[in-house]
Amino acid sequence: MKLKAFSISLLFNLVILSGLQAQERISSTINSNWLFLKGDTTKKSPENNWTTISLPHTWNAQDVMDEVPGYYRGDGWYRKTIYIPAGYKEKEVYLFFEGAGQVTEVFVNGKPVGRHVGGYTAFSFPVSSYLHYASEGNAANQILVKVNNSHNENIPPLSADFTFYGGLYRDVYLKAISKVHFDADNNASSGVFITTPVVNANNASVNIKGAFMNGSDSKRNIVVSQKIYDASGKLFAEQKNVFKTNPGQKLDFVQDIKNIRGQHLWSVEDPYLYRIVSTIADAATNQKLDEVSNPLGFRWFVFDADKGFFLNGKHVKLIGASRHQDYKGLGNALPDAMHVQDVELLKQMGGNFLRIAHYPQDPTVLETCDRLGILTSVETPIVNRITETEEFSDNAKHMHLEMIRQNYNHPSLIMWTYMNEVLLSPRYDRGSEKQEPYFKAVSKLAQELEDLTRKEDTIRYTMIPNHGAWEIYNRVGLTKIPKLVGWNLYLGWYGGGLEDFGKFLDQHHKELPDKPLLVTEYGSDADNRLHSFSPVRFDKTVEYTTNFHQVYLKEMMNRPFVAAAIIWNLAEFNSEQRTETTPHINAKGLLTWDRNPKDAYRFYQANLLQSPYIQIGSKEWKVRTGFANSETNLICTQPVIVFSNQKMISLKLNGKEIGTAETVQGIARFDVPFVNGINHLLAVATENGTEITDQADINFNMLTQNLRNKTLPFTEMNISLGDKRFFYDEKTGQTWIPEQEYKQGSWGYTGGQVYITKGSTRTAYGTTKDIMGTDLDPVYQTQRTGIEQFRFDVPDGDYEITLLFAEMLSPSRGNDLPNNLGFGPAPEEFKERSFNVSMNGQELLTGFNNTEYLEPSRAVSTKHRVSVNNNEGITVDFKALKGETILNGIQLRKIR
Repeated sequence: MKLKAFSISLLFNLVILSGLQAQERISSTINSNWLFLKGDTTKKSPENNWTTISLPHTWNAQDVMDEVPGYYRGDGWYRKTIYIPAGYKEKEVYLFFEGAGQVTEVFVNGKPVGRHVGGYTAFSFPVSSYLHYASEGNAANQILVKVNNSHNENIPPLSADFTFYGGLYRDVYLKAISKVHFDADNNASSGVFITTPVVNANNASVNIKGAFMNGSDSKRNIVVSQKIYDASGKLFAEQKNVFKTNPGQKLDFVQDIKNIRGQHLWSVEDPYLYRIVSTIADAATNQKLDEVSNPLGFRWFVFDADKGFFLNGKHVKLIGASRHQDYKGLGNALPDAMHVQDVELLKQMGGNFLRIAHYPQDPTVLETCDRLGILTSVETPIVNRITETEEFSDNAKHMHLEMIRQNYNHPSLIMWTYMNEVLLSPRYDRGSEKQEPYFKAVSKLAQELEDLTRKEDTIRYTMIPNHGAWEIYNRVGLTKIPKLVGWNLYLGWYGGGLEDFGKFLDQHHKELPDKPLLVTEYGSDADNRLHSFSPVRFDKTVEYTTNFHQVYLKEMMNRPFVAAAIIWNLAEFNSEQRTETTPHINAKGLLTWDRNPKDAYRFYQANLLQSPYIQIGSKEWKVRTGFANSETNLICTQPVIVFSNQKMISLKLNGKEIGTAETVQGIARFDVPFVNGINHLLAVATENGTEITDQADINFNMLTQNLRNKTLPFTEMNISLGDKRFFYDEKTGQTWIPEQEYKQGSWGYTGGQVYITKGSTRTAYGTTKDIMGTDLDPVYQTQRTGIEQFRFDVPDGDYEITLLFAEMLSPSRGNDLPNNLGFGPAPEEFKERSFNVSMNGQELLTGFNNTEYLEPSRAVSTKHRVSVNNNEGITVDFKALKGETILNGIQLRKIR
């Protein structure tokens, strides 16, 4: 491949140290000022098509959120010029990539230097022989990287409920190391592997193994030393050995530091870290040649099928969450600080476990877990199904090996996992001749991954997370192969009822008595804008999700044999094919996509934190709407909950105490008499004589059922038809209220029925389709069909009325999601509809139909003005010409 010189380059000039330090390794990012081109460079690609970017970078940050189905999966090209100092000619130089999605080819000065398969593990290539050095007169070197995130049946993951971003989305390093160095060609690992085969309260031992390379041209006597430093930097223990090496020889080593006493244990409450500094030196000159540092934590752990998990001999209930690596507006191209922030948010919740799912993530994540005392698991991205080819198996096993060797030395890591919900979307028809051999292939690959893991690591546990199909996982044998069994359970959400959750746990304990049980996923969607005082399954309200977590946590806490409660998910994440009230987002997160807390997060804080805690629930619902209790008593009583780990909570409204309540499972409940305007809430608890408080200001827009009430004049109403929820639009500060049937002297609809998608098992009402052209999906996704009239008995004046429509029927079928939902309903029969809409006798819409005006799944709104005189109020009539009439929402605002 012949490449011309490019105009944009970055002077990469590192200081070459002298003396003894000259041989030590140098590692620096080269993230700045790359050029990027999306597409095929074999086609005409003018220079101005390349754009300047810095790493980390993904080309899918925006298109995964647009209204065009799908996102770009193809080639992306990155190029950069670097300048290599003359001194590097005496070193080994590597290009090191922390991760790229998902097939990467690297070229240096027009020559291919390596190819890597897999989107979530690190990789590196030696490039010394491809470089130009300053001493040669031309130190400029052109780096060209091709990345491709296309679907490939031989590369896991094949399908999943998350987005497969493309790009150089993690850091890229240039590394220069001595000719004599720790193995730099061992799956992008440090080349040093540390275990603690003996740890107890009295003593410990440390085993260090690895390899080093004598890349020099002479025989060398090499000293390999291991020094353990405590957290204060004091030398704690040491081991040295001398090895004789020949030129070009790679030599394995094993070193043991035994009979260690006085060790400070690593724990969740006290994550004390030591450092092991591994050094290579020349025995004759004592010159340091190479050095790497790894974390060390002294701890021991065990899972028991009856009693759960124990760390350092102490029972610990593992409670935490899984985590995806993307963020609003950034895709998966996050700076290190944002990875750190997520682990800190888990710690601030009171969690002690992070399931790093469904793939290895940025190295900063495990480093932070080590530091903060968060126990972890890491898994390879074999999700939903496999391909029965040797290439797929080889890729899966190589990814697994890379994951283990790259993350081996983290004390927070206690288990390796693989094959998440691998039987969720099996190939071939159920009961067909091909399906049983397919299941055997799945089992065979699982056993091979298990064997590989136990060969690599004899101390940590292994686990397969299964979806809740009890019979099939046991029949295929996936509950027998790993040391631990994980269940991703959504009873009370995707299937079954909340009451079935405990029964499932008991079934496992009875039928698999020797297998420790972890609940590796559970949760329900919560759109932070949706609320209900009578929540039901699939309504996507904050309140239903809080109830869901109450039930699940109680059932798991009551069963010691449940070792882990791992919430799905720490934060919302992108799943491009999803629709629902938050299109392209899986909304099960305890935090929003931009990391704002939901009530479920507060619920866990109230139940897990040891320090005094109090928070008023649903603080994001800053503007509420409701109806006065009566025409003369202009207050509206609505529920407010307070989350706290204190026993008794008092609540004040505008300085006056309205009650005291006892917390039950971290929740105190109050009926609050809101007044029109600003309502200042103050929650108070007392801890050892000291008050802890939280406050919230809620702007309440009071309404009366009598819209002609002179004491409280009408201003506006926003009504969601076919709906039972409140919807708070953060952008406008408006709250939409549920519909009601018309009553004389008030307001409401006449005729029709609530629209429910036929055949759907995952909607309480309305549809889950993505409604195009709006951010008000929850309003447009619900509907009253066959409506005859909508009336407002308002006083005389000038008004603005807005009618909202969306055609739910479509001849096409949406995506079936591989996320425990099963298959979506078949498309409803598309029927033409046409109707007229008039207001107070004046026709507004004539022949309004779904063949011209109403496109399937697209928002349509029409705004009109009307003058009301002689107490006639406002009457909107709907007259069907063909098919049924529809209305999704209606807004009324008084102008004067």
